[in-house]
Amino acid sequence: MAKRILIPSRTYADWQRLLAKPDRHWKAGYSAMTLARAWEAAEAQGFPPEVASILASAAAPELMSLSLLVAMPEYQVALPGGDRASQTDVLAIARGNAGLVCVAVEGKVDEAFGPTVAQKHAEMSQGVEERLQFLSECLELPTPIPDRTRYQLLHRTASALLVAEQFYASAAVMLVQSFSPTNKWFEDFEAFAALFEVQPKVGELAAVGERRNIPLFIGWCRGNQRFREESEV
Repeated sequence: MAKRILIPSRTYADWQRLLAKPDRHWKAGYSAMTLARAWEAAEAQGFPPEVASILASAAAPELMSLSLLVAMPEYQVALPGGDRASQTDVLAIARGNAGLVCVAVEGKVDEAFGPTVAQKHAEMSQGVEERLQFLSECLELPTPIPDRTRYQLLHRTASALLVAEQFYASAAVMLVQSFSPTNKWFEDFEAFAALFEVQPKVGELAAVGERRNIPLFIGWCRGNQRFREESEV
């Protein structure tokens, strides 16, 4: 069951206990710790600079003059099918000229996006098939979803939409915040964006139309490399 009681952090180290596998995923140079360092360092100004920049890049009315209200690490969103919620690395709620905006952030360094749709189908699980069907309907994608599509990008984007509904938000954003100097795995993001018939560019937000009556945006931005270092930041 997803937790709804949230306790403010004191340092980036407080994020570790929220991970699905705290001992395995919490390492310097990996996405979980790197993302935590970047967001904690940006607390005074709200969003990390690259996140603020890409949110402003769309020039969409729904995203004008955004200010961060709250950022929730490892936020869980229940989805049909399976026995685990989708766990968003950072779920940010911001307020702008048009109202609230929900931003679901997927942090990456060099790690892949996990299994493809083909690999999920291979599990031969009724829960997986139910979830994939829900994701296809939620995102209004043509079926069948191409086998090479990364499953993680599907449920992360659906999570942004579902939370936007819950908060009566004016827009939803799914954002990959990558700390890879070479934008590793960007080609997987490009393949995902192609499902919405858009060609993404690093540092620019792409509008993909309304889903569930909510304007949806997706994007990829590059984080500051210093947050990958072993030393404290």
